[in-house]
Amino acid sequence: MQLFRSYVLLTLSIGLFSSCASVKNLEIKDLLKHSNCNQQNIYTYSVDSLPIPLHEQSLSPLLKDKLSFTNLNMANAIGILQSITQFAELRANPKPDDLNYRLKILELKQEIDHRINMSSLEISAISSEMDCEEERTSQIANYLNGRMREKESRLTVSAIVVGALGAILTEGVIKNEKASSAVGITTGLAEATFGVLMLLNDESIEFHHKRNALKDIWYGADVSQNFPAAVWYFLNYKSSENNIHSSLREQIVEKWTGFGQIHKKSTKDLLDLYFGEGGRYNSEQLDNRADMYDQLESTINLMKQDLKALSSALEKI
Repeated sequence: MQLFRSYVLLTLSIGLFSSCASVKNLEIKDLLKHSNCNQQNIYTYSVDSLPIPLHEQSLSPLLKDKLSFTNLNMANAIGILQSITQFAELRANPKPDDLNYRLKILELKQEIDHRINMSSLEISAISSEMDCEEERTSQIANYLNGRMREKESRLTVSAIVVGALGAILTEGVIKNEKASSAVGITTGLAEATFGVLMLLNDESIEFHHKRNALKDIWYGADVSQNFPAAVWYFLNYKSSENNIHSSLREQIVEKWTGFGQIHKKSTKDLLDLYFGEGGRYNSEQLDNRADMYDQLESTINLMKQDLKALSSALEKI
């Protein structure tokens, strides 16, 4: 009976010792509930506002000779296809002595450059939001990992202390054989309990994300409130005529599923967690979510490369 009482008391102490601590850090509390990553209004546009897919348009033969498919698709995405068509046609028939001609060339060039610069800023803004969300999620994951390491350290120290105390009591202090045996069994059970608690050491936390760019990537809506029209067109464009059989958005989803980050047959609860407004995450799920945002950010940044290529190609016309 005494052995039983001692073990119960010890187990209760362990439970109190290793219980989950509440989140006291005000900065962490704010990160859990609110995101300051988006400082703009929600994007609102209709399907009709999206660029008409490039392969469905009749392009000037002059443009096809001067610009690559990637150049033309980027121009179409940011809405300057008509302007560069006029620009190329004018440059093909130069009239250096005609003032109206020179003014029109200058006007078109300024219009094109302005749109390219604005698109670059727009892409940077979206990319920075993805990076910010990644960092926000990683901070929470690091916070949870820190709590887990701290708890594991406490449990390890406790197991060492209990083991040492048991050895001292059974080997030298307690002379009664039955009592010594009881203490040995009790401390052994305590050490085993600490070991089990270390194996089960896991933390979870309520993490909210009302604005969720990953949702649009996973489900593939016609329009997006998280991405402007040009970026959404870029992410979703595909054409069998140009051997683009899967869009960049679909390729991102394929990477997520291919690397086992998420599965199309995942439970509804897990899909709601990642692609809904949030819920209770463990540290592994938070790290996974941060990786998803990192992959999305990298893909969006590819748009900058195509934009630079377009700008360089236009300089040669």
